Amino acid sequence: MSDATNKSGGWRENKWIRGAIPALLLHMSIGTVYCWSIFSQEIADHIGFTKNATEWAFSLAIFFLGMSAAFLGNIVEKDIHKSSLIATICFAAGMAGTGFFIYYGGNHQHSYLALIGIYVCYGFIMGVGLGTGYLSPVKTLMLWFQDRKGLATGLAVAGFGAAKAIASPIMQAILGENKNGEIYKMFWILAVAYFVMMFVGHLLLKKPAGWHEPSGSENKPSTFQVIKSKPIGTYIGIWLMFYLNITCGLALISQEKMIVKCIGLAGVVGIISTISAIFNAGGRLGFSAMADGMKDRNTVYKIIFALSIAFTAVVIATQGIVKANVDGNQNMLLVILVLLLIFMVNAGYGGGFSNVPNLLSDHYGMSNISAIHGITLSAWGIAGLTGNQMASWIVSHFGKVQNLTYTEDGVAHTIEVNPQGYQYVLYVTIALYIVSLLLSLFLVRPSEKALEAKKAKQAK
Repeated sequence: MSDATNKSGGWRENKWIRGAIPALLLHMSIGTVYCWSIFSQEIADHIGFTKNATEWAFSLAIFFLGMSAAFLGNIVEKDIHKSSLIATICFAAGMAGTGFFIYYGGNHQHSYLALIGIYVCYGFIMGVGLGTGYLSPVKTLMLWFQDRKGLATGLAVAGFGAAKAIASPIMQAILGENKNGEIYKMFWILAVAYFVMMFVGHLLLKKPAGWHEPSGSENKPSTFQVIKSKPIGTYIGIWLMFYLNITCGLALISQEKMIVKCIGLAGVVGIISTISAIFNAGGRLGFSAMADGMKDRNTVYKIIFALSIAFTAVVIATQGIVKANVDGNQNMLLVILVLLLIFMVNAGYGGGFSNVPNLLSDHYGMSNISAIHGITLSAWGIAGLTGNQMASWIVSHFGKVQNLTYTEDGVAHTIEVNPQGYQYVLYVTIALYIVSLLLSLFLVRPSEKALEAKKAKQAK
């Protein structure tokens, strides 16, 4: 969409007002799903269950995000206003419902009804809102910013990644004010705030006037017909490397807080979490903008996997997590290496998300991109059940649990950590990163666009 068209149409045809701003409003709301770790322990204590039991609410949210995106992709394709409204209602209702069942669980300790209610509200209902809300603005942005699709989608998806950094201090402030354990009030406050944000985004979101969806089954092939029109190995490769990158990212990110405490930085866990969220958002924007200048967008995945392998290998070789802080004596070089690994994994995790829709559009075109992208997001849903759960299983079955004492706000705390267990997680993730790199190198073929660019270069 040209600037001339934007100006002639006024704000109603402005790509920032009708594309970028509503995308940010939607993604910065639903992205707060990653704030779960901030209040999961408080929820567990309030309703009388273990933290491991409540963790399934987050896993289910990510699972239903992927599954709803896969099954509702065609609705997004046909009507972004219907899909963005579904997202708004489901996300806000799921958050409000979560608050209700936390309230109920506080009055009825150890009630399985409260726990199941949280699973349904935070996991299923919010998950549907997440999937439809994530998909709704992506194609719209790609249409408004056809010359810089990576930058545009990276901007919106960066909003999803930055949501944790922005919302975390707000949530912590709300929790701090509720000294009587009234955590459910936070969910009700946020439900209203996010409903307003997402509803404004829903009202503003609009595809360019010049774009018309092909109509009629004779003119528009089904999603699976489009996928099968290219070598099926390419799509399988894209799905698998997307899945493996998310699995590795969630495996490390889910243990990030404990790893930071292990290396002697317990007093600044919140700051490190915010910085890692910024790297997550920066990776979404930076890697996708970088890919705009590449002939083959798959190249950016090769870079992400190669860097992830390199940083993981260094921490494995140096036993960084185990040796960074021994008996209170910090090795600052190892501390820095572990932090660099955390930041790189966050950046690569985010970059993997932002490049998927554009890589798919390069191979399969724009007509079915929402539906194809939705099916591909099923990888995210499955990884939501495998990534952090895999890491938790490794940490609970391998290594040796130790007591770690640290001081925070003048108060001494003692927690159980497993430095060797966290180190073992890296052995699995580096193997998966290597498989991902091999898939990117040998299974995902260059797009027609990339091949044409290569032929043009050779002709010169």
